[in-house]
Amino acid sequence: MAQLVVTYKTPKDTAAFDKYYAETHIGLAKKIPGLRKYQINQGPITALAGSSDAYLIAILTFDSAAAIQAGLASPDGQAAAADLPKFATGGADLVLFDTRDL
Repeated sequence: MAQLVVTYKTPKDTAAFDKYYAETHIGLAKKIPGLRKYQINQGPITALAGSSDAYLIAILTFDSAAAIQAGLASPDGQAAAADLPKFATGGADLVLFDTRDL
């Protein structure tokens, strides 16, 4: 398995972010080919060493890192990526990695 983790930083207007994310962006992201699971945090995000500027974390699970890259390169993946500037006014960090169970 592999995961794409998107950390959205606190937006300028949290209510507008929440509305757009729920009504528009999730639908776009769920169309990315190869997506197996889509999770977001519930409740506030805290850091063990103090405050965090993270507002929302999304975890998208795929079969492999190659599947993530192929999904993001697809028209639906490109549409989801192009949508980010429309609502992520605080910025977003995206990381992807393969995972393994221990």
